[in-house]
Amino acid sequence: MSTEPISKGTGEFDSLRAVLAKANERKTGDELAGIAADSDAERVAAKRALAGTTLETLRENPVVPYEEDEVTRVIQDAVREPVYERIKEWTVSDLREFLLSATDREIRAIRAGLTSEMIAAVTKLMSAMDLVLATSRMTVTARCNAMVGEQGTLSFRLQPNDPSDDVDRILDGVREGLSYGVGDAVIGINPVEDGVATTTRILEATHEFIEAHDVPTQNCCLAHVSTQLDAIREGAPADLLFQSLAGTETGNDEFGVDVALLDEAHEVAQRHCTSSGPNVTYFETGQGSELSGDAHHGVDQLTLEARCYGLAKRYDPFLVNTVVGFIGPEYLYDGKQVIRAGLEDVFMGTLHGIPMGIDACYTNHIQADQDDVEALSMLLSAAGANFFITVPMGDDVMLNYQSNSYHDAAALRELFDLRPAPAFETWLEERGFLEDGRLTDRAGDPTVLAGP
Repeated sequence: MSTEPISKGTGEFDSLRAVLAKANERKTGDELAGIAADSDAERVAAKRALAGTTLETLRENPVVPYEEDEVTRVIQDAVREPVYERIKEWTVSDLREFLLSATDREIRAIRAGLTSEMIAAVTKLMSAMDLVLATSRMTVTARCNAMVGEQGTLSFRLQPNDPSDDVDRILDGVREGLSYGVGDAVIGINPVEDGVATTTRILEATHEFIEAHDVPTQNCCLAHVSTQLDAIREGAPADLLFQSLAGTETGNDEFGVDVALLDEAHEVAQRHCTSSGPNVTYFETGQGSELSGDAHHGVDQLTLEARCYGLAKRYDPFLVNTVVGFIGPEYLYDGKQVIRAGLEDVFMGTLHGIPMGIDACYTNHIQADQDDVEALSMLLSAAGANFFITVPMGDDVMLNYQSNSYHDAAALRELFDLRPAPAFETWLEERGFLEDGRLTDRAGDPTVLAGP
């Protein structure tokens, strides 16, 4: 890590890590960590310094040293050197200008030469409209049983959590959600009890339902990855393996994972997951998780979030989403910070080349409301996010937070003339829930899917 002072305009900074932190838009987590800009003037000075920094300088100065952190090693070792050599003399400002004018094909051509620090840096120079525009220029698709991310589509995770892991109530939630046209990204349940028996019971019930009704989607139980591995080794039918990620080795240690375990999970998933694949992993992230575990190494939360995507990319995932407002006001204080972070996260994940979605959400003790969730959802639908999470009436009674509702999915698709994943749209039409891309009077009637 370079400790040479960096000067630009009216500011001087101790290190590149300090420039990255102080160039970030205002975030409560950075302030509590003592690394944020002390004033708007200092923030502008840091942005000016960052704008003139070369991509080579960012490559040579990872925010956590290579020899100390395996996430850094994953990111650095994945760089395709000939691509990097073509762009290393660009400044961060050059990269921003390129992304705001380039085609999807042109962006794909440089992606393999970027590190997560480069992507974090350019994000800090972008306005909200910049982030929406740049994200909208990129397309990333992935396939499990169904495909997400195709142009003109918007998918949704169906999240029918239950506070007692009652399978019958979970399936009732599945029926309701499907009848509103959500679930093409995944039917994913957060279990209360992280145990093999519960995980197996949920996976078996959702798998049997999907098979019985021929739903073109995939199931997932969001237990710890080690629990899921034990379950599928004993025959549980999982289409995807899930895990939360952090942007540092110590942060992942707090989650009970490391690269070796994630490598093992990916290899086992390739052989034992019941989906057709090839993309069989699902990751969740969110700005602030490293700070909450005192695993941030003095690095700002946006840059750490970018590093999560650099790690996720190693496993060629089917889904990645940020749970942007879930961690709490200690990291994102209000709706304005949540909206900014959501735009940043989806842009950074997409620029990494992973199929990126979001849980546009907030906890009940944060200074945000449902209007903020809906505003962020509209912005990211315009940006071309792959998927959103939806819960009954926008209120998750198990995790006790607010998100998008099943009804929001229909509104977002109508507003932006988007459709479900193609096979899922056909399935909805065959069951009378959808016609010409719009919900019918039968929508919301779960009895159509009565039975197993």
